[in-house]
Amino acid sequence: MNTYTPPLRRAAGITGCSLAALSAALFAAAPAHATGVLAGTLIENTATATYQSGAGTGTVTSNKVTVKVDELLDVAVATLSTAPATGTAAAPAVLIYSVTNSGNGPEAFNLAADPKVSGNAFDGTLKSVVLDSNNNGVYDAGVDTVLTTGAATPVLAPDKSIKVFVLVTLPAGATDAATSQVRLTASAVTGTGTPGTSFPGKGEGGGDAVVGLTTASANSLAALIASLANVTLTKSATILDPFGNAKPVPGAVVTYSLAAKVTGSGELDGLHVTDTIPDGTTYVPGSLKLDTAALTDAADGDAGTGGASGIDVTLGKVPGGTTRTVVFAVKIN
Repeated sequence: MNTYTPPLRRAAGITGCSLAALSAALFAAAPAHATGVLAGTLIENTATATYQSGAGTGTVTSNKVTVKVDELLDVAVATLSTAPATGTAAAPAVLIYSVTNSGNGPEAFNLAADPKVSGNAFDGTLKSVVLDSNNNGVYDAGVDTVLTTGAATPVLAPDKSIKVFVLVTLPAGATDAATSQVRLTASAVTGTGTPGTSFPGKGEGGGDAVVGLTTASANSLAALIASLANVTLTKSATILDPFGNAKPVPGAVVTYSLAAKVTGSGELDGLHVTDTIPDGTTYVPGSLKLDTAALTDAADGDAGTGGASGIDVTLGKVPGGTTRTVVFAVKIN
């Protein structure tokens, strides 16, 4: 008569049916799981009795009792971001979490990210939930897998984890250095509920699935901080007339300074400073500067252009706490 040997027992080389042998093989074959024996495992046992009758002895064996281990549904969610992630309205903050299957059977999990947490200074705008496909712990746009709305994680083996990135942008009106939190919740696809809730036939190997102490749902909070910047532009002028004085007479040269002061913890991108040549004046060729560096008037490899119609200087990315100054000169006609 052929007997069924569970896969776990086959892998461990178990052919006997004693509970002691099975237990030893389980611990030798794989690391101990937080939830114990794997779901679907068959725990088999028989008992023996020996006796003496008159001058003889005998042994009898009981029937075999087989218990199939049910699947326990449990999950753990942890925040891996060690400091608040920075975000802007254009560039999202990347919050990092781990989701661990702490049950004893393979399970997938539904993920829900909620940026509306009580006590937030602002509520971020959820952009996407992304799985760390290459498991390097770093969000790689175009490489990592974006979960579509309603999609679950891949099936995770017991005690296996997956890293999850939640991308959040700042709403209009958020102030620099304000903080917020986002909650990521993972729930077993098979089902959730109070501990002990059973889903008949839904467990690994056709057994039942039973909700564990985590209610088969867990969550964690990660923080983000608004990283914004603003700019003020201050224009000033100095005059040098042909007589060595500061009178705005014909022939006097007026030198303009345009100070772009960027404040805040973030940075501005694509910052340009432009100005037109005032009526009644003529641009002084070769007078254009950025900070102390001279710029050519032509549209070439440097940051600026200057001429009869005006000046245009590209400052590019400018971090908060920085002041860039554009200088040019005109002559009063």
